[in-house]
Amino acid sequence: MSIVAAVLLALVLDRLLGEPKRFHPLVGFGAIAANIEKRFNRSQKSRLAGVLAWLWAVLPWIAVATVIQQLAHTGPVVEILLGGFMLYLAIGWQSLLQHALAIAEPLEGSDIDAARNAVGMIVSRDTSELDETAVASAATESILENGADAIFSAIFWFCLLGIPGVVLYRLSNTLDAMWGYKNERFLCFGWAAACLDDVLNYIPARLTALSYALVGKTRIALRCWQAQATTWKSPNAGPVMAAGAGAINVSLGGAAIYHGQLQQRPQLGPAPGQGEQPSAKAIRAACSLVNRALLLWAFVITLIVIGGQLQ
Repeated sequence: MSIVAAVLLALVLDRLLGEPKRFHPLVGFGAIAANIEKRFNRSQKSRLAGVLAWLWAVLPWIAVATVIQQLAHTGPVVEILLGGFMLYLAIGWQSLLQHALAIAEPLEGSDIDAARNAVGMIVSRDTSELDETAVASAATESILENGADAIFSAIFWFCLLGIPGVVLYRLSNTLDAMWGYKNERFLCFGWAAACLDDVLNYIPARLTALSYALVGKTRIALRCWQAQATTWKSPNAGPVMAAGAGAINVSLGGAAIYHGQLQQRPQLGPAPGQGEQPSAKAIRAACSLVNRALLLWAFVITLIVIGGQLQ
């Protein structure tokens, strides 16, 4: 039951404390990763440099995490405390919800400028000219996708491989966010970071999509997942966002401006006119969906652990 207790402890810490405001380890890791990129990314056509940089950035911390894991095995209480604290540092449950509410509340008060500024904190698209519907769509998409990245994938790898697993996942995901761009600077260098993040998220993303479907409008979610997942550019975001959009019956996707270029993105969720239009209500519905899915995960993890002990 140590795994269940550690997961619950991490969620309680995140609920009570939120994301650490100062001295967050990932901020320090980001600074280290930026320095490594400057040293290794000398040739914009070298994938090998990106592989070596990834290994240099991640492997030492996996070794540290392995030592911490060994210390955790000294007793069940220590195992719960160390495991729960390390998982707490890797998830962003309350942070995600807080960002979402910072967008929903201005929309409800018709403060479009504040809503644009708030959504610009969590998405990479140009938000300066977005109307209320587009702001709500961007926010809802981000909540659904980041539910997988910031919560469920981290929990999955912690349950599977313990502290080294969650450290591997979180650092890999951070490097993908920093290096995984398909531009001239990172197209080759960031290839390894992007591919490894796709591999690590493959199973958790589909479990997230399934959980969204089970705790939402199941038939619509499954239908959207089947029809739309492969049309999205990301192999893991596609199932998560399609199922999530269907689960809350909101029409998402469509045109968006990224780095000054208009991109026509596929439809997510019910077709316009068949589902609800993106709004502050949809943002709150996405938050509620993530919370319900998290309860489902906690219940399933508990059943799996109890079942394993009974055998």
